[in-house]
Amino acid sequence: MFIAKVVGSLVSTQKVDSFVGRKLMIVEPYRIDPEKHDSLVTTQRTFVAVDLIGAGIDDYVLITQGSSARMTPLTKDLPVDTVIIGIVDQVQLDRQNIYSRNNPQA
Repeated sequence: MFIAKVVGSLVSTQKVDSFVGRKLMIVEPYRIDPEKHDSLVTTQRTFVAVDLIGAGIDDYVLITQGSSARMTPLTKDLPVDTVIIGIVDQVQLDRQNIYSRNNPQA
């Protein structure tokens, strides 16, 4: 699993039948700042992810990729590589709160 930020959405009117009704989001993976360990920093990559939980723009989410992305009941028969499986409420590292959904500036 990875932490990512939802940075956009994607609309595709022509797609395989199994994708009809699926919400597609653009996500940007983040990681713990390797030097200070006090914030999340971008990896500067983006992916298209199937959203299973109703995430929105600017939400930090949990994503899974590869064969793990096809292990949910909703994606087991879909040709997916990245899936949003959770919305992040809080990230703590070394007993320090480095992200809180209720207070994104924390």
